[in-house]
Amino acid sequence: MDLDYTSAAELSGMIRNRTVSPIEVMRATLDRIERSQPVLNAFITVAADAAMRSARAAEAAVMQGTVLGSLHGVPVAVKDLIPTADLRTTWGSLIFKDHVPDRDAVAVERLRRAGAIVVGKTTTPEFGQQCLTQAPLFGRTRNAWRSDRSSGGSSGGSAVAVAAGLVPIAVATDGGGSTRIPAACNGIVGFKQGLGVVPQEYAQDGFGNISYITPMTRTVLDTALMLDVMAGTDPRDPLTTGRPKADFVAAARGGDLKGLRIAWRARLGNSAVATDVLTACEAALGAFAELGADVSELTAPFENPEVVWFVNNGAYRMAQFGHHLKRHRAIMCPTFVRQMDRVANYSAAELYDAIFQRTRLYRQVQAWFDTCDIVAMPTLSRSAVPIDQDFFGPIDIDNQSVETPTPCRST
Repeated sequence: MDLDYTSAAELSGMIRNRTVSPIEVMRATLDRIERSQPVLNAFITVAADAAMRSARAAEAAVMQGTVLGSLHGVPVAVKDLIPTADLRTTWGSLIFKDHVPDRDAVAVERLRRAGAIVVGKTTTPEFGQQCLTQAPLFGRTRNAWRSDRSSGGSSGGSAVAVAAGLVPIAVATDGGGSTRIPAACNGIVGFKQGLGVVPQEYAQDGFGNISYITPMTRTVLDTALMLDVMAGTDPRDPLTTGRPKADFVAAARGGDLKGLRIAWRARLGNSAVATDVLTACEAALGAFAELGADVSELTAPFENPEVVWFVNNGAYRMAQFGHHLKRHRAIMCPTFVRQMDRVANYSAAELYDAIFQRTRLYRQVQAWFDTCDIVAMPTLSRSAVPIDQDFFGPIDIDNQSVETPTPCRST
């Protein structure tokens, strides 16, 4: 039985109905990971023995008629930024190549409780600070469909593992596109929900956290299943306090789009979008219109906010990881070191000016929803870039070299 591209929803049903065994599923999963690893390089650590033990326990639970969770026996991969008990968590860094946490992140704990089986930790650039997945610890992760293209980042390993049929679902993170970018590069579902939906109880800044634990899947229903399991309040994360839990599965199984107001915006402060990207987006908009949506163009003024991101994210990460530069610079990713060096001297006043700008940006964007329900945009300006793309260099869009924004300082 070929299980490679079976969804989590289907797989859990097959296990529940005893059409397939969790042991059979896990053997196929581990075999596919092993065969793909020399080319795709989607995993930093594979927990084969522990996964097989869990699969045998899952099989026993099925045979004993135990009440089963919604993801019982389903393999899941976890990005190597997220703590996993007794399973190496490196943050993609040589500094932490032997680090083993003693407890799971609550999102992982909840997935295990629902019956999902963690098969390993997926690749991430050092501390998740690139939109390309490469690091001295493991090298490069290749695109699931073309080995000469990047997987995107920073959740490139999770995206490739899902897109290549190694696992049906994976856990990722997203601060500035780390789920959405590799999802677009590899053709899967990458969803960044709001802060406080899925707890991040280990975040150092519980009040101003800028990163999210997210699902990565091949279907919208599987995304809903993951969120249904991972979401919910946790007293260690103040952003979850008092937040009601949505019915994600019901939303994923919703009806037509009649009356939904979709505002289409081809650019969001960027100067160019590839023709093939625009063609694909416009085809999707046409399908939405056929399903009853009211599609119109959004032309409100908007400036590229990436420099604001440089300051906000750079200051946050400097506080988190900057101390490693003093002791470990020689073994750290040169791209990460350069990122940290270029934001090292921002002042507290400049940081808060960027925070104020972020608030103004939020209010500007929220005003758009006075006249629409959804804003539709391309995720990326082009398809996946070449595997050897320079993080700091221009990108090619329709044979034109397009510069990316660089941080600037007020004087």
